[in-house]
Amino acid sequence: MCRGTGRNAPRLEKREMAVSESLYHDPAIAGPLGTLALSVVRPRASTLALCAVRWHHDLKRLGVNFPFALVHDLGLALGAPAVELEFGRRVPANELVTRAIRQSWSPAGSANLLEDAEQLLGSYDALIQEIAHSELARRAASLHLNHDLMVVLLARLVGAVSERCPTPPYVSGLPLDPLLFERIEARLLELFDAINRASDWASLRELVGSRLYALTWLDSVDSRTLELFGLLGGDSAQGPTAQVDLLSVLGSPEASQVVSFSMEILPSVLEAKTHPTIARHTAFGYAGLSRRGNLDGLVLTELAWDEPEMLRRIADDEVLYYAREQVRDQAERIHYLLIDASASMRGERATFARGMALAVAKKLILSGESVVLRFFDSRLYEPRTGQSGRLPLGHLLSFRGERGRNPARVFRELIAALDVRHRRDGRQPVVHLFTHAALYIPR
Repeated sequence: MCRGTGRNAPRLEKREMAVSESLYHDPAIAGPLGTLALSVVRPRASTLALCAVRWHHDLKRLGVNFPFALVHDLGLALGAPAVELEFGRRVPANELVTRAIRQSWSPAGSANLLEDAEQLLGSYDALIQEIAHSELARRAASLHLNHDLMVVLLARLVGAVSERCPTPPYVSGLPLDPLLFERIEARLLELFDAINRASDWASLRELVGSRLYALTWLDSVDSRTLELFGLLGGDSAQGPTAQVDLLSVLGSPEASQVVSFSMEILPSVLEAKTHPTIARHTAFGYAGLSRRGNLDGLVLTELAWDEPEMLRRIADDEVLYYAREQVRDQAERIHYLLIDASASMRGERATFARGMALAVAKKLILSGESVVLRFFDSRLYEPRTGQSGRLPLGHLLSFRGERGRNPARVFRELIAALDVRHRRDGRQPVVHLFTHAALYIPR
């Protein structure tokens, strides 16, 4: 954040501190922010802490209610480069143990609170280190895990654990304000003591108790699926819709087969590019010779002809001009990719159809075309548009059709949709159909 210079600098500094001070007294801020006393991961930049705030907010929207500090540590250890993190307790363990005893908290109903709290904190430290050194965390930089992917990974990782955790006595409402995380270390104990932390301790106990489940699930994540999303630029549908689709993708063996097939054919597709043609206007480099052009592009050897022959060559269009490169101007088109999702497309047929549709859609987008994907079985489903070079991958990999088969109705709906679209949009429609030979289309 940019600060003032000269005489205005102290005034701006005081104003920023006053804004943060007012926020610290809000239970919706102090509640989740105080849990950072349990944290063992410290980001070197406040922007990473803001990423954790967004993850925590979206997890709540998906029904996963988990302490902010645990989401913060798990997400950063899993998705952030190790060089941008510092590992170690923010608050000494003995201070936390003292507060656990003061609140008469016992993770297992034991009278030995000191031993229980020390053992729990040590186990949590070890779990975060194991996650930070997992194969998925080591490859995070090359996998290009975007925000939606991180939310889905965390939801799968702690979703089942959060169902056994008690509801905290505060409602989380952390804003995206980097000032909250500046010089926060000195206030963590104050914020931690402001609210009863029994629910946060219980959530920490449930997470440590699920250590084997967490590590096993991380090892089972299909890295090729994450590579595909990184390779194709994520998902064009942002927010809850994309996250729900991604949740289905990570738990689907059928989606894994489509991903494997797509990864085999995509390298050749990604080499596609728009080839230039030749033009007469002064732009780009020379592409060749042409019999039409401007005077400034005239080949100099043409001036060697005597006057009568020169006039004849001009009249017969035999004079040579240098031609320039130009990107080929194509008619505006919109491509509809229709994918059969009926029961007859199960197994290898579905894998081939969806993999080919994904490759064709990416090739068209690389060529500057507009793409719309639609599934059908006994009806035509809602369109999903590829925007800004990004495809609705989650929808493409997770969609399931369960409505039988009715080609006559599907193509009547398609014709009606194309007629309506043509009245509103003058682009020429091109339909690509991905199905098998047994599909009967009425004339």
